[in-house]
Amino acid sequence: MSSEIVHAYRHLYRHGLRSVQFSSPARYTLRDRLRVAFRTGDPLEFSQPKIDNTIEFLKGATRERGLEHRLLKNFLHVWFHQGRPRPPRNKSDADQNWTRYTAYDPWNHNIRMLNESMGMCLPMSQPPLLDY
Repeated sequence: MSSEIVHAYRHLYRHGLRSVQFSSPARYTLRDRLRVAFRTGDPLEFSQPKIDNTIEFLKGATRERGLEHRLLKNFLHVWFHQGRPRPPRNKSDADQNWTRYTAYDPWNHNIRMLNESMGMCLPMSQPPLLDY
């Protein structure tokens, strides 16, 4: 893991914590999303300008309660309630997990389009679905 990627993670996490004012559970949701994104992401897709734009977005969310703050608040709210899928105990649980998991596909598509249009890299990857 290169030092630029480690520094990017630290900067995103630090500015994210400032933007949510270290509140719980937003800080833990942000931490978990960043961890999943950096652990499963491809290091070859690392882009410093996207990191800089995302940090600028987080700084805007920190400065005032404007559009950036409300967007980040809603992202974290949905991500918190999305949660991690539970291990299924039977076929019915597995079907419910799959439905719950795929219900967020339009939401993830919107975040992907926001990232693309603004040149950012907000984490949109979900925790992996558990198959037991």
